[in-house]
Amino acid sequence: MTDYAVSKNPANGEILARYPMQSLTELENTLDASAAAFKQWRDTDMASRVTVLRQLAEQLRKREPELSRAITLEMGKPLAQARAEILKCASLSDWYAEHGPAMLEDQPTQVPDAWQRFKPVGTILAVMPWNFPFWQVLRGAVGMLLAGNTYVLKHAPNVMGCATLMAELFDATDLPKGAFASVNVDNDGISAAIKDPRIAAVAVTGSVRAGSAIAAQAGAALKKTVLELGGADPFIVLADADLGEAVKSAVAGRYQNTGQVCMAAKRFIVEASIAEEFEARFSAAVQALTMGDPLDEKNYLGPMARFDLRDELHNQVQQSLREGARLVLGGEKIAGEGNYYAPTILSDVTTEMTAFREELFGPV
Repeated sequence: MTDYAVSKNPANGEILARYPMQSLTELENTLDASAAAFKQWRDTDMASRVTVLRQLAEQLRKREPELSRAITLEMGKPLAQARAEILKCASLSDWYAEHGPAMLEDQPTQVPDAWQRFKPVGTILAVMPWNFPFWQVLRGAVGMLLAGNTYVLKHAPNVMGCATLMAELFDATDLPKGAFASVNVDNDGISAAIKDPRIAAVAVTGSVRAGSAIAAQAGAALKKTVLELGGADPFIVLADADLGEAVKSAVAGRYQNTGQVCMAAKRFIVEASIAEEFEARFSAAVQALTMGDPLDEKNYLGPMARFDLRDELHNQVQQSLREGARLVLGGEKIAGEGNYYAPTILSDVTTEMTAFREELFGPV
């Protein structure tokens, strides 16, 4: 076990902050506070819950420059995309404030005099990733809180600064103290929380390995579980497609957030009669993307979020080339202090190759 979670700027390797890991006793205190807050929050009227969501949206917009910059510094997301993430979170909060109450009303069933009623389950443990450090958290937390649950966040170690800021946002609303909490614990702490009777359900966004381990523990404890894991999503281009629009969508679908998106387009399946033209246009469009300092808004691509992930991605690319893939573009780490990887395209990929069988979480 390490003593700290380290926040490091991937654009230059500078350590931004160290966040002390919490003990099991500190975790106990957080769960106590969340359970106490749940007893109050579950009985809070819907109008008051809606007010909290409106206040959250206001805080997100008010502090957007600070929050966007925090995302960019901690995980390298280009600033314009970080800003879009924060504003999307604000819109999400407003949307649930407007439409959520109706979704939670009693619903009739096909059985006479029988109704479906939605009741909060308790405290939700959420194990969240770094690639959308605000959106991944709030897209779940907002709805869970509106429904009367409380929420304990275990964020990725490299974005603990963003986790701290989110706790500050909720502290500035009328949400009861402890109803939203952030913890900084290791795997043993996560396991202890899953087993704890004060945790009613677990939500995980992350790797297949992490999801499998957490789901097994949650299943053993009979806890409700939601998993959102990795994938290698296909982008299919047929012969009658508008190639200009297809290429535009393909570039955005693959290279947004420097390719670090679980639902990004990762496999391009192109009808044979247009494959050569699509590849040429796609390659030219990718080659034109600007990469550099993510605080400079002219850059569409920034550094990858962690140095170890760049090494892993490069190994996957090199292995795919050894297996017979053809390198169209890129395929190399960019020299210098930052964690940059050249935007890359592989072609002639078959189903047996690493690039097909494994998720490529980066600009490839």
